[in-house]
Amino acid sequence: MVIKASAAPEIRALVATLGETDEVRRETAIARLAVIGSRAVERVLAAYAATENREARVAMLRVLESIGDRRGLPVARAALREGGDVGVAAAGVLRALLDSPHAHVAADALDGLVSAALDVSATRHVRQAAAEALGDAAPDVRTRVMTALARDAASAPLAQDAAEAQWKDALDGRLPDSPKALRGAVASYAANAPLTSLQKLVDAIRARESGASDREDWLALRGAVHQALAIRGSRVALYDLRETVAATSAPLPISFLGALQAVGDASCLEPIAAALHRVPETEPWWRSQAASAFRAIVKRERLTRRHRALKRILDRWPGSASTLRAD
Repeated sequence: MVIKASAAPEIRALVATLGETDEVRRETAIARLAVIGSRAVERVLAAYAATENREARVAMLRVLESIGDRRGLPVARAALREGGDVGVAAAGVLRALLDSPHAHVAADALDGLVSAALDVSATRHVRQAAAEALGDAAPDVRTRVMTALARDAASAPLAQDAAEAQWKDALDGRLPDSPKALRGAVASYAANAPLTSLQKLVDAIRARESGASDREDWLALRGAVHQALAIRGSRVALYDLRETVAATSAPLPISFLGALQAVGDASCLEPIAAALHRVPETEPWWRSQAASAFRAIVKRERLTRRHRALKRILDRWPGSASTLRAD
């Protein structure tokens, strides 16, 4: 379909906005493109093919879902197989096409969703999204899919909802595209998760951080997992806390310091002192909290100046005694 000249510049600008990091602008663009409707589809599809940015692709799929145009079918089926947040968004596009007036489009959308829901090699999050999308399918199809899912439950059970599905995927080492969705899951499920699973999650998140454009968000998520471990009194991932603090030259999320204050031991003292030496004095609140964590460890472990860790610190940073009060 040819884009009308009067609408083309606006559509072009709105589609470009889908790739921006400003969530408010992106959500506004999604809503506006949905109103413009089918005239925007070709531009959205072209932009989708031209970008590897997964957040932008998710936004574009949401536009296609809102419009419900059959031209989005091939992209949605491919995206569903791709998995992750893109796959979840693709399930929404296919759901919107289940009642397409074009019989072959509706049939292909249904086939894609059924295949994804029953694919035990896919992540629970995507399977969950596909199964939920089939809520709009014919009753006999829903019954067939649910029967098959129940039969497969022993090997690859679905979760009760999307949040639990993402959490279980993460514990299996299959992290989502964005860390934001897991923050709530940590608060909801970490209290009952096996400690060794949380340790592996810490390692997986740390690996994902490297080179990630949203590294700060992944770092905050890792801190939240550390805090959940500390609440349970576990030191299974203390090595990661210690190494992270030792390497930092900028304030870390406060969850790291809270975890150190709760479960840190003498081996954490030198990394904290090193961080205090490197983090600039223009961050007084963070430095104060780090010093408090240091003192809490000294008090809990009943350490004196004669302890080798404190002796090394005072030898290396003589001026730290007044800040850390390690006597």
